[in-house]
Amino acid sequence: MRLASAEIDLTALQENLRLTQKLAPKSKIMAVLKANAYGHGLVKIAQHLQDADAFAVARVDEALALRTGGITKPIVLLEGFFHSSDLPILLANNLQTIVHDISQLEAIEQANLESPLTVWLKIDTGMHRLGVEPEEFEHFYSRLKCSNNVAEKIHLMTHFACADDVGDNKTEIQQVLFKSLVGQSHAPLCLANSAGIIGWPESHGDWIRPGLMLYGVSPMLGRVGQQHGLKPVMRLTTKVIAIKHVKAHQAVGYGSRWQSEQDTYLAVIGVGYGDGYPRHAKVGTPVVIRNRRYGIVGAVSMDMISINIGDNPDNIEVGDEVEMWGPNLPVEEVAQCAETIPYELLCNVTPRVSYEYIEA
Repeated sequence: MRLASAEIDLTALQENLRLTQKLAPKSKIMAVLKANAYGHGLVKIAQHLQDADAFAVARVDEALALRTGGITKPIVLLEGFFHSSDLPILLANNLQTIVHDISQLEAIEQANLESPLTVWLKIDTGMHRLGVEPEEFEHFYSRLKCSNNVAEKIHLMTHFACADDVGDNKTEIQQVLFKSLVGQSHAPLCLANSAGIIGWPESHGDWIRPGLMLYGVSPMLGRVGQQHGLKPVMRLTTKVIAIKHVKAHQAVGYGSRWQSEQDTYLAVIGVGYGDGYPRHAKVGTPVVIRNRRYGIVGAVSMDMISINIGDNPDNIEVGDEVEMWGPNLPVEEVAQCAETIPYELLCNVTPRVSYEYIEA
């Protein structure tokens, strides 16, 4: 029996999708499934998001895995393609591509394709990562429109850099720039990621791109998913494997980084960075045992973590379930204790963890 387990609540997933639809009722939904659906299981999640209008992944292999898994809805490659030899693969598997670079534009123009590709032209309005420069937009758009290898309807998109912070006006600046460039194009527009959907309703275009929020996690700074009405989809648990008595001033764990100030008991639990739990989680990072919070002590090791359960351990036994994050302990809170972001925690869950998909 595996100790660490990730319960995936498919009902919560579907409820999060319905909430997303309510927030942007006039927009089509491109559900983002990159990085193994943010660690939740690529094909299984797609199979339970069939009310979405399309799916988005980062790379071709993710898209092909969805097709192999029986997914027939439109799939958009958020990073586009990387070589001209990819284009026949895109066409054969009905994949849509982002164009953000001159090499991609030239590859499409020079290709000998049996039918046209559906293209999304990405404009860099301030993220400064991928996308054509604003002054290049008309040139790229015109060449795509003239290419027989491009379907007539070209989608236009951008990506927000600071939408998680409603106090930062950069999102407003990006919107103004984007709309000034594309206003006369009459093309389908896509701006809002999860943070845009929640924090910037005026950014809801013809398409929205929910990612993190589908999994019940808040994309906004200082918030947790439940505050938006979202429901956590992943519940990471393990078991207590030992109860250990520690005397006052005895050190615990690698590096002897923590010493007990008084006699106490520890619950040793079967999970660690080998399962994807953050190694740098601070002393005091909470876990939940029998509906009560307890704090981590000592260093997180590969397979085990020590939990301070106080001087009266009678209410905790070997074999008890421990919630590492989930409905009773937001992953956002754990991420803060580990000085990281919830995206990383969800994506870092390793294959050693067993997955159980639950549907009410």
